[in-house]
Amino acid sequence: MSRFFCDSNCELWYDKVKALGIDYISMPYTLEGKEYYYDLGEKTDNREFFRKMRAGAAPKTSALNEQDYIDYFEPVFAAGEDIIYVTFSHKMSATFESMNKAIEKLKARYPERKITVADTRYISMGAGMVVYYAAKKHNEGASDEEVAEFVRTFREKVRIYFTVADLVYLKRGGRLSTFKYLMGGLFNVKPIIAQVDGKLDNIAKATGRKKSLKALVDYMASDVVDEDYPAILLNGDCDDDCAFTRALVEEKFPSVKLETQLIGPVIGSHCGPDTVGLVFVAK
Repeated sequence: MSRFFCDSNCELWYDKVKALGIDYISMPYTLEGKEYYYDLGEKTDNREFFRKMRAGAAPKTSALNEQDYIDYFEPVFAAGEDIIYVTFSHKMSATFESMNKAIEKLKARYPERKITVADTRYISMGAGMVVYYAAKKHNEGASDEEVAEFVRTFREKVRIYFTVADLVYLKRGGRLSTFKYLMGGLFNVKPIIAQVDGKLDNIAKATGRKKSLKALVDYMASDVVDEDYPAILLNGDCDDDCAFTRALVEEKFPSVKLETQLIGPVIGSHCGPDTVGLVFVAK
């Protein structure tokens, strides 16, 4: 018997996590000098978080330490259960170094127990999409090895594209040089960013906000969308821009179910308010 874990960087909304009956690891962020752990929107006011960013707050994120992971995992092992943990991208954080150290210690204490770790290679609802369907497989009785194999196969079909309104947040997080930040601001350039092989990749540029939103939909249209799965519209507290993007998606994909998901504070610390993204599954 095993317990299914994900983490809050998958941004799957708390009600879906509860409905699936899975555990999640809360990732930390610091806002106005106080540390918080994201609860997948259960009590956190994501819109208030972005309001504070617009007012000048500069949140920071940090990795969990070794003991944090032990505190999550050891009670499960002590209860005689194994763990399947479907994670956000290992290439996006040093937190997994702490996780690996914790697992080695726990293996020594509980040699009969097993933890299986499967990397979605995504963040936000790119990871959330994989977590959701992997958890359904788990709940249907799939073994941990079968769930991990599903993750390795399904993640190849998931796509995530997003664009930001203000480059300052990418610059602050070290994902944009000062020169590119200045040039982008001067010419009103908006990046189109995808997640490729676990990392963020600036794949294109658009001049102006509306062109950048149209570019997201154009990238979706350039693929063969699997309409058996919903598409997710990521909302960085910018309802009007999301409504504009939704209309474009619905025009090109009238039969695709399009859900909207608020971006949380850990991911939002790096991309900033007014971020818009699209997540979908390709054939």
